[in-house]
Amino acid sequence: MDTRPIHGGASSASACRSPLFERDYDLVDLVSPVPVSHVQGFYQQHVCRHLRGAFPGLVSYGRFVELMPSALIPFGVYLRQCQGSCTGISFIDSTPLAVCAAAHQHQHRLFAGLAQWGKRSTGWFFGFKLHLVCNDQGQVLNWGLTPGNVDDRRPVVGLVRDLFGTLVADRGYLSRPLGHQLQTQGDLRLSTKPRSNIKKQPLSRADQHLLHKRTLIETIIGQLKNIAQIEHTRHRSPINFMVHLISGLIAYAHQPKKPTLKTNRPIQPEAG
Repeated sequence: MDTRPIHGGASSASACRSPLFERDYDLVDLVSPVPVSHVQGFYQQHVCRHLRGAFPGLVSYGRFVELMPSALIPFGVYLRQCQGSCTGISFIDSTPLAVCAAAHQHQHRLFAGLAQWGKRSTGWFFGFKLHLVCNDQGQVLNWGLTPGNVDDRRPVVGLVRDLFGTLVADRGYLSRPLGHQLQTQGDLRLSTKPRSNIKKQPLSRADQHLLHKRTLIETIIGQLKNIAQIEHTRHRSPINFMVHLISGLIAYAHQPKKPTLKTNRPIQPEAG
C-alpha cells in the first residue's frame, strides 16, 4: 500500500468559482456541523422544507449523498483558498480518525487496503491519521492524511515546506535528523520538549512559552472533531469520507472566532 500522505491543496482555483459550486459549498457547509446521526433528518426536515429558496434545484437526500463524490476536487481547491499564511510561529500535531466502531474492526471491509491499525492514548484504532499545521492565529496552514500506522514525523517535511520561523510540536516529533533537515530546507526551527530518557537541552524563555501554548492546536483538533464532526463511522465510501473531512476543514476555516495565541504581553529576554 502507498503510505505517502495526502496533502491538501490544488494548483488551480478556477473550478470553485461557479455559482453552482458556491451554492453546493454553502449547502455542505450548512450540513457539516450537524451531528452525523442527525444529518438526514436535518436535511429532510429543515433544508428541504425551509431553505428551498436558497438552494434552487434542491435534490433528495439520497441524491445529495450520491452527488457528494463530485465535490471532492472543487472542495480541495476551495480549501486551499481558505488556508492561512505563515506568521513565523507554527504548530503541528496529528489526531487519529477511526473509520469503524471498535466492535466491528475485524470485520470492516470498506477501507480495506487504505486504513491501517494505529495506536492512540486510549488504545488501538483502525483508520487514518490527520496531520494538521496551524499558525498562532488558529488558521490551518496545511494538512495531510496517512494510514493509522504511519509515524507522525514522516509527513512533516512535505507539510511545512513553505514555512519559516519556529515549528512547535510535542515529543513525538523529536528527531535530530528531522530538525536538521527543516533548518536546511527552509530555515525552520523545530521546537519540542525533550524526552525523559534524553539529556535535556536548555530551552529559551520564548520556546518555553510556545511549548506551553501548544494546546492551541489541540483545541483546533477538538473543534474539528466535536463541532465539525470530522470523525465518524458511517461512511458510505472512501471518497465520501474525504469529502466529509474536507468540508469539515472548510467549515472550521469559515468559523468567525478561532483559538488564537495572544501575544500582547512581550516575552521578557533572559538575563545575561
